[in-house]
Amino acid sequence: MREVAVLGIGQVKIGEHWDKSLRELAGDAVLSAVKDAGLDQVDALFVGNMMSASANHQQQLGAYIADWVGLRYAEAFKLESACSSGASAFRSALLAVSSGVIDTAVAVGVEKMTDSPGAEITAELATAADSDWEVAQGISFVALNALIMRRYMMEYGWEKKHFAPFSINAHANGVHNPNARFRKPITEKQYLEAGMVSDPINLMDASPIGDGAAAIVLVPADRLHKITGNPMIKVIGSAAATDSIAVHDRKDPLWLKAAAISSQKAYQQAGLSPKDIDFFELHDAFSIMAALSLEASGFAERGKGPQLGLDGQIHPAGKIPIATLGGLKARGHPVGATGMYQLVEVVTQLRHAAKGSQVENATIGMAQNIGGSGSNIITHILERVN
Repeated sequence: MREVAVLGIGQVKIGEHWDKSLRELAGDAVLSAVKDAGLDQVDALFVGNMMSASANHQQQLGAYIADWVGLRYAEAFKLESACSSGASAFRSALLAVSSGVIDTAVAVGVEKMTDSPGAEITAELATAADSDWEVAQGISFVALNALIMRRYMMEYGWEKKHFAPFSINAHANGVHNPNARFRKPITEKQYLEAGMVSDPINLMDASPIGDGAAAIVLVPADRLHKITGNPMIKVIGSAAATDSIAVHDRKDPLWLKAAAISSQKAYQQAGLSPKDIDFFELHDAFSIMAALSLEASGFAERGKGPQLGLDGQIHPAGKIPIATLGGLKARGHPVGATGMYQLVEVVTQLRHAAKGSQVENATIGMAQNIGGSGSNIITHILERVN
């Protein structure tokens, strides 16, 4: 298998893009990435998306987007794994290039959500859960995560206020990200007084949806110096794992087994351990998921994830910086695109271009994209090598 490196990145600002269609959003990100890569064409296009069939009444996103960006005869596919669709597209592009079958590939994650009524989007998000044993019982996706958070608080003795640092940190970092949906800091008081969505999850625990797209061009690492003057950033770890789609079917609802498996496999591939990771772009769709991801990925002991925030260790200058450009909470969560935003932000940090929230001397970054409530988790590790 060939070593693979990132050649170009592109993204659009997350928000309510009433003036742009799904294909235009994806196209803007793809064309930006291809331009950043200094290329005119690529061999393959991989699209990550969750809800285009329902929210946009459009399938066939591979051909749909390839045609729009001038890649009509390239091979192109859509990947769907709920909220981890973006990382699925990236992993597919990575495997294609590393296999030697494809020389240049672009992965793009895209979601167009705000054109649809809120009730429809809520129903679509619930399709990431078990339709028979969870959704049919009347539970929403937010409520499912609220049950997990309440159980966690009961088991480990945490209070609501102890989760505040996750949101406060994300918003503080989002201030510096021009592509983030929310660029204002918040206080602990604002966190605690925010409106309740599904107890104990309030508005400041939950990430906002939006329209967005982000893309990355991948090439064999040995071609990189021939093409661009950017630092070489290799993908040194990539792994995916699944768990039961229904939370109640898991041996332990407070342990993200798929995160533990995928992170351990990625560490093994990279020849690293958690202590070697300079920063971690985790999937903070809800505050509880930030805590569970930190624990399953080896950065905190079980039941002690919130302590990292309380000790000030998740800031850009901390022991394990997270959400360095706002995370899902401040940047936004256009579900099928989120995994690609995470990876674009990892590259931005490794290029030392994250103005205002740069992790000093960042060399190794990790991104973890979660589909459903932990049923499909993909972990990537990237390294700056010059």
